[in-house]
Amino acid sequence: MPLDVTRFCDENDIKYVLAQFVDIHGVAKTKSVPAHCLMDVVEKGAGFAGFAVWGLGMEPHGPDFLARGDLSSVSIVPWQPGYARIVCDGYVDGKPYAYDSRVALKEQLKRLSSRGWTLNTGLEPEFSLFKRNSDGSLDPADDTDTLTKPCYDYKGLSRSREFLETLVDSLQQVGMDVYQIDHEDANGQFEINYTYSDALTSADRFTFVRMAAGEIANDLGFVCSFMPKPASDRTGNGMHFHLSICDESGKNLFGDDSDKHGMGLSKMAYHFTAGLLHHAKALCAISAPTVNSYKRLVVGGSASGATWAPAYICYGDNNRSAMVRVPYGRLEFRLPDSACNPYLVHAALIAAGMDGIERELEAGDPVNANLYTMSAEDRAAKGIEILPQTLGEAVDALEADTVLTDAIGEGLMAEFIKLKRDEWIDYCRHVSDWEVARYGEFF
Repeated sequence: MPLDVTRFCDENDIKYVLAQFVDIHGVAKTKSVPAHCLMDVVEKGAGFAGFAVWGLGMEPHGPDFLARGDLSSVSIVPWQPGYARIVCDGYVDGKPYAYDSRVALKEQLKRLSSRGWTLNTGLEPEFSLFKRNSDGSLDPADDTDTLTKPCYDYKGLSRSREFLETLVDSLQQVGMDVYQIDHEDANGQFEINYTYSDALTSADRFTFVRMAAGEIANDLGFVCSFMPKPASDRTGNGMHFHLSICDESGKNLFGDDSDKHGMGLSKMAYHFTAGLLHHAKALCAISAPTVNSYKRLVVGGSASGATWAPAYICYGDNNRSAMVRVPYGRLEFRLPDSACNPYLVHAALIAAGMDGIERELEAGDPVNANLYTMSAEDRAAKGIEILPQTLGEAVDALEADTVLTDAIGEGLMAEFIKLKRDEWIDYCRHVSDWEVARYGEFF
């Protein structure tokens, strides 16, 4: 074992290392490995029965799925003393495995690196802190968090500070530069902001955020939920992606102060934006990947009285009702929610954006009006289409978009589409309490 790894384990009293990868849904999967075996994970990989994991496209008689550690990703697990984490790529038969979403992202990143480009992303995860009642239902962890408009409320933030401070401290201990924490628009809802990084690191970090938030909440007797829409009368949990591409010198290639629209975007950034708009319906299936996601992406009035989620395919200057907001010199892709697989979303964004760049697609004029109140006639006149309103509709769009499916990987996308179709069918066949209450004695 190299000296630096030995020193890391000794200095941090590391006894076990979590060899961690994600399934197709982006959920963390691990094996606990004694610290002295860390280099075995790096060189050979930790073995998993791939058939037991969602979306790896493997059968019971298939070869092992070997998770090989990326040594640069080793970090402590602050809420679990004596443990470290190493992020892994999937290998099968000695080769990177195309059904592994981190591997798929790395393949897309090669398209950028071949040009000397790096995709930088800043993610803004939102989540809900709940307590579980004796009947299994969930309510905001703080009983006093009951305001109709609780966004940025001091009391709502302060009274959950034990959880938030422990979470932030854990993230800071592994080098994440957390710079803002706020109470969001729903009761019990929060957002953590941390400094942007390259796309692969961003995806690794978001996986760590979900791991940390879930376990720290559990230790305190709470539930941390990344469910997109936990309650019909409150805003949902989104995860906006801030995007820019830089060259080898670190110059922001999306920036141009001479932009005629005054948004500081380069021609390249507009082509990238056009790619996102062109592939928006297919991107929806990957960015909003659950049945519940489409309770957040609503057309018309929101039951919460307010919404920050996009429903319309367009972009605008600092327009939070558009799918793509431009905060000057970069893009904010507002479609994803906190249930997404960050590796797949990043891979899909590169595939869509690069299609826009390579074909020099045009984004059209920005829309700088409130799309939530704009009439259907005005939207039609501007050529603004609606995002898919169900998972089934989004999956149909993804299956038809061969540019995205071919780029990310036919096998991986076929597995994703199959699982999401099954999820949609299961939901459509489910008889809900709402249906029983409405129709049980109606006729």
